[in-house]
Amino acid sequence: MDAQRRHLLKAGAAMGAVAASGQALAQAFDFKAAQRYPDPAVEILDPSFGKYRLFSSTVEQVATGFRWVEGPVYFADGRYLLFSDIPNNRIIKFDETSNQWSVFRSPANFTNGHCRDKQGRLISCEHLTRRVTRTEYDGSITVLADRYQGKRFNSPNDIICKSDGSLWFTDPPFGIAGDWEGDKAASELPHAVYRIDPKDNSVTQVIADLNGPNGLAFSPDEKKLYIIESRAQPYRVMWAYDLGADGQLGNKTKLIDANGPGALDGFKVDVDGNIWAGWGSSGAPGADPSKLDGVRVFNAQGKAIGHIHLPERCPNLCFGGPKRNRLYMASSHSVYALYVETRGAV
Repeated sequence: MDAQRRHLLKAGAAMGAVAASGQALAQAFDFKAAQRYPDPAVEILDPSFGKYRLFSSTVEQVATGFRWVEGPVYFADGRYLLFSDIPNNRIIKFDETSNQWSVFRSPANFTNGHCRDKQGRLISCEHLTRRVTRTEYDGSITVLADRYQGKRFNSPNDIICKSDGSLWFTDPPFGIAGDWEGDKAASELPHAVYRIDPKDNSVTQVIADLNGPNGLAFSPDEKKLYIIESRAQPYRVMWAYDLGADGQLGNKTKLIDANGPGALDGFKVDVDGNIWAGWGSSGAPGADPSKLDGVRVFNAQGKAIGHIHLPERCPNLCFGGPKRNRLYMASSHSVYALYVETRGAV
């Protein structure tokens, strides 16, 4: 591990030590893991999903006591997970080696989505300040972008890093719609998706025709960009775009249509191109959250092949663990984990 990354890990440890370790600010959610194998919570919808289910792996609750969990990101070099507890205005750190959680940063400007840049630094979407920031190795914070053409962003929501170092993020108004996840404010810009150039931090608007752009991810070969349109009517949609080597998008196609009681949210892609998406009730008549909440898995053609049932809605997730084969599922009040027979794409 290089010296700069050690500084980042030490900064994270110091922030966690300052705040109370493991202090719940919401009711803890009781959960009992399955006692038999295979875990009935892992449902095979198509035979092709069978090879991704580990027979002796069960869903575990690794942390609870939060108000609305989002934006998980894994640090393999420190073996810890960071995630946002948005209404409580803090970033939480879960340590894999001790199985304990602590407060990494509070206040945290109501952060939502996170990722890591090519240098391993934490990149955060902040609702309160309506900006994208980078946490440096020494713990200081650098503002990467807070405006487009002189106007403030709405509330940056989710963010990903491409292999060329560019950062792509969605900017819906969810964080300024009220005081629950930030401060209520008026929009200055339409809903859009942006790209931050790695050389000069210049901002380019790449998509401007989606209503409530939300989760996003690249295909493993980075030839596709997937984005959730969370306010599409009548139900949420995942769009797929061809992505050129020059960063230009084209050939917009509908890959997944929730088309009923289920609702797509944040998602990640594995090395085989499968899409692991947060899933929950759309609120449609007849929708049963007890059967819908969890993670829905789709193949690269958009066919549902598997489902991981959780007792809470799952807004986002990420792959973690030293081998990137542990799925961390950020849910309403808790974080759950499951080892799977695949690895997250990088």
